[in-house]
Amino acid sequence: MHGAGNDFVVLDCTKEPFSLTSQQLRFLADRHFGVGADQILVVEPADSHEADFKYRIFNADGGEVEQCGNGARCFVKFVYNNGLTDKKRIRAKTMKGVIELELKGDGMVRVSMGIPSFEPSSLPFNPQGLPSREIRGFKQWAVRYKGELVWFSICSMGNPHVRIITEDIESAPVGELGPFIENHPAFPRRVNVGFIQPITEHEANVRVWERGAGETLACGTGNCAAAATSIELGVLSSPILTHNRGGDLRLAWEGEGEDVELFGPAVTVFDSEIEIP
Repeated sequence: MHGAGNDFVVLDCTKEPFSLTSQQLRFLADRHFGVGADQILVVEPADSHEADFKYRIFNADGGEVEQCGNGARCFVKFVYNNGLTDKKRIRAKTMKGVIELELKGDGMVRVSMGIPSFEPSSLPFNPQGLPSREIRGFKQWAVRYKGELVWFSICSMGNPHVRIITEDIESAPVGELGPFIENHPAFPRRVNVGFIQPITEHEANVRVWERGAGETLACGTGNCAAAATSIELGVLSSPILTHNRGGDLRLAWEGEGEDVELFGPAVTVFDSEIEIP
């Protein structure tokens, strides 16, 4: 499946327990010898009454991560189309909490992604020794890259994000600066690195370097983080249309204490079976 080009292998583990190793997950995600995917999504039975299903996410490198917005849209379409539920609005338990997902009549999917956090401890992020500044009371930090300071905002959407504003999304050094910040010692669990180019008050271009996956064609939580930080900085206003290399997403956030709402497509590419070595 894919959501705006962010592609997934989705596994139904509601009848048999999930038991794949990191090496087997890397095999599935390999685009040459396996199926090929940015992430592997696992559907499991709910382990409490607060959710309809349990939702787990593994990056292409086999590591488990906390959240995936594009994957969440594919998740709800998968469980509905495969007869695992007759509900069009479900709640899914993730590593970091419960999210709400809804299939809309126009084929789009809405995901209530939770409340963004800008606290360094929520990523986690250790800013000790890094330059800092405030814009409209919203704090930013900088790392030195190729002799220059690169200013960024931080945001947790259940998983950690750094947001950098750029004047030209096409020339942004995503493939170089992305892994540099991802593996910076200030981020002990690594971090996703996004670049955003505002176009108008309600529109922007976005590219995201995802930890453990590299640059993807779209990143749902990355777009949520980009929207929330840009609203805090006063460079964008809700609602926001974002253009990703894999397609467009729509986001809405009303401010502190409110969930970020993510709207976008979810597409099934094919169903199959594969022998796992």
